[in-house]
Amino acid sequence: MKKVDFENGGTLKNILATALPMLVAQILNLLYNIVDRIYIARIPKIGTEALGAVGLCFPLVILITAFTNMYGSGGSPLFSMARGRGDDSEAVGIQNTSFFLLVSSAIILTIFGEVFGKPILTLFGTSDSAMVYAFPYLKIYLIGTIFTMIATGMNPFITAQGFSMIGMITVIVGAVCNIILDPIFIFVLGLGIKGAAIATVVSQGFSALYVLKFLKSNKCEYNIHFLSIEEIKHCGTRAKKIVGLGTAAFIMQFTNAAVQISCNNVLADVGGDLYISIMTIVNSARQMMETPLLAITEGASPIVSFNYGAKRYDRVKKAIAILFVLGFAYASLIWIIIRLFPGAVIGIFSDDKTILSEAILAFNLYFSTFIFMTFQHAGQVTFKSLGMKNHAIFFSLFRKVMIVVPLNYVLPYVFNMGTDGVFLAEPISNVVGGLICFVTMLICVRKKLLKK
Repeated sequence: MKKVDFENGGTLKNILATALPMLVAQILNLLYNIVDRIYIARIPKIGTEALGAVGLCFPLVILITAFTNMYGSGGSPLFSMARGRGDDSEAVGIQNTSFFLLVSSAIILTIFGEVFGKPILTLFGTSDSAMVYAFPYLKIYLIGTIFTMIATGMNPFITAQGFSMIGMITVIVGAVCNIILDPIFIFVLGLGIKGAAIATVVSQGFSALYVLKFLKSNKCEYNIHFLSIEEIKHCGTRAKKIVGLGTAAFIMQFTNAAVQISCNNVLADVGGDLYISIMTIVNSARQMMETPLLAITEGASPIVSFNYGAKRYDRVKKAIAILFVLGFAYASLIWIIIRLFPGAVIGIFSDDKTILSEAILAFNLYFSTFIFMTFQHAGQVTFKSLGMKNHAIFFSLFRKVMIVVPLNYVLPYVFNMGTDGVFLAEPISNVVGGLICFVTMLICVRKKLLKK
């Protein structure tokens, strides 16, 4: 399997060589959730209600993703910088410490979710009728937490070593399993929503096994192992660095959970369970549309970090410019598609004609400023890749907590906009938060590189 040469390859070539396999991997990874929702929405008689119930589980699923990103996205830039400096010992230490943190957190989160899952769902605004579907799905899904965190959290370290194609294959393994198993468990075996959760757990298990197999193989330059008791005692400094840099990624996902909770609560009050189902469709579409944008920006991250560690600052600036241009071009294309064919996108996730008109209105509001997401992602990834953790943390909080969450309540209640206000909060934050983040990044990066 050909390895990407971060040291000698061209900047654009390296970004594409990393981003394109990551794009395929991200899209396939998205299928873990999207395929579930597509099949769940088509369960006879209960499809729409069951889909809304799964949407109520999103905040806990997002919380698991938040911890995964904290260790994966926090550790991999530090790993790349160490490789750029030629410090192999530190690179191995960062990778293994991240692995230890992922496994430990997975065990704690599984226990916490299994014990307190029902009260948490109630807190999220789950009605008694929705609880019938949401709670069984969540209990089974949580069993696979350790598989999810290992498969997703350790993949950035495979990509950071230049094995972007292997990183893609690790996801393909699970995605193919999920696509095959979903209809079998849901419809053939008649397990319904429980079957969707079982299929996801089994599929993530295969992905996790493939990741571990490669990271322990002779092909891998930096092999993985679980920290010994003695190593755990001395991993505090590395763990602190990983968590410090990864806190921005954690907050980004955690605030997504906070936004989802506030959206569900307000929509349940001003619109009812129907609009929670519509928001589930909107979020599913956003994940599908946003995933390639994430792949483009995250694909550039190891190149930015490696060259920064190697003190090749011209390449750092060039990589930042390329990731923005590629991201903006993609976002512009997707914005046009969403504006012209909202009904076709909605039809991917639900064939319920009774909600189509309301869903199209929600789509037109929610995705009206999709292009501006490029500014937020480019700024966030650059801050993270250069180890500027305070800036990354602030802008993770700024857009979601300081803009979206307040608007979720102000627009529907103060301005009497009802459900429209909830769907407008996100596009407003895209413009305001995205532009401020991007402009600040340009100013800070210029100052940082001039000092160097």
